[in-house]
Amino acid sequence: MLTRLTQELTAPFSRRRWLAAAAGLALGVAGFNSAKAADDTIKIGVLHSLSGTMAISETTLKDTILFLIDEQNKKGGVLGKKLEAVVVDPASNWPLFAEKARELITKNKVAVVFGCWTSVSRKSVLPVFKELNSILFYPVQYEGEESERNVFYTGAAPNQQAIPAVDYLMKEEKVKRWVLAGTDYVYPRTTNKILEAYLKSKGVAQDDIMINYTPFGHSDWQTIVADIKKFGSAGKKTAVVSTINGDANVPFYKELGNQGIKAKDIPVVAFSVGEEELAGIDTKPLVGHLAAWNYFESIKTPANEKFIKDWQAYTKNPKRVTNDPMEAHVIGFNMWVKAVEKVKSTDADKVIDALPGTEAPNLTGGVSKMLPNHHITKPVFIGEIKGDGQFSVVYKTKDLVPGDAWSKELEGSKDLIGDWVGKKCGNFNTKTNKCLGSGT
Repeated sequence: MLTRLTQELTAPFSRRRWLAAAAGLALGVAGFNSAKAADDTIKIGVLHSLSGTMAISETTLKDTILFLIDEQNKKGGVLGKKLEAVVVDPASNWPLFAEKARELITKNKVAVVFGCWTSVSRKSVLPVFKELNSILFYPVQYEGEESERNVFYTGAAPNQQAIPAVDYLMKEEKVKRWVLAGTDYVYPRTTNKILEAYLKSKGVAQDDIMINYTPFGHSDWQTIVADIKKFGSAGKKTAVVSTINGDANVPFYKELGNQGIKAKDIPVVAFSVGEEELAGIDTKPLVGHLAAWNYFESIKTPANEKFIKDWQAYTKNPKRVTNDPMEAHVIGFNMWVKAVEKVKSTDADKVIDALPGTEAPNLTGGVSKMLPNHHITKPVFIGEIKGDGQFSVVYKTKDLVPGDAWSKELEGSKDLIGDWVGKKCGNFNTKTNKCLGSGT
């Protein structure tokens, strides 16, 4: 057997073996060219639901990243390379978010991911980004109580949306009774826990706080709205603070109209209803109700007007609206580009270290900055819904508000800070001078 093997190894190539070798060489060259082509692009992961209950909100965010990539490629890309989007659909299925995130990072080799809407989807992917040391930009308002090294939070923390909204209702609307209505998952529950503590610190009695949760996609609001109406009939000014997410908002507002609840009687301030959710639906039941965001399409600045014009041209739709999470993606995307160009690399560790301190203009005037806790500075606006589905701004903060990773209203959080620059810790206890380990 050894002699035969030696003969085969030393024998001259037959025609068949020569062809096989040539084919292998060709495949090797093709593989090299393919790898070279891949090296000429930087892949960007897009992790937003394009189907299911959250598609009403998330599809536009997918389109936003495609638009930003197109705009950046017109400028020559990044580091001399074109950007290439890799789009997946986690389909409003929270465990599927983690699976798709892993696919983007390990199979598609993306340099960064822009994605998620609900906090449960973000919580689902956190272990993946930590394990694989990749970067997620998260563009939606959320409950706080988190500062992860691999995540950059460009949406509002509670002190940039929920707390200012309650302050406004107390001061301007003289609200005394509060309905905290939300979808049954982590963001509404934690936000309402914060708001309940905040309201009590302002002297609001427990009997003047009503809390209600409904599942995703909830459609039968008749009983709940009747309960809200009854709660608001006690002779005290009542308001609804809504953390209802996704397509459940449509039947909720419709039922308010059906039962004759007007904004002047029981105003609703929403944290998850923006221009995109209002587009294409009957806004009559919503007129006069409120939303708290860090951006509205109706705000007149040169930067915003240019963005709207370019966005509508890109989508070939002169009626296509813009909204707050879109602007958060604009800010986050531009910060990522700046950080990559600063360190001349897409290496995750280098980019993560470069992002704190990075600045990018927002669309409403002013410049947002990435903070050491991986949150950004943002203005806060409260808008009143108009008949055309746009918002009339009724309140704005004087300055940009720095996002707090940890809530001052909660006992277990008030002494915590996130600091990935000096402390290298997401939950550093300022009283004990100790890092509690994980960022969440």
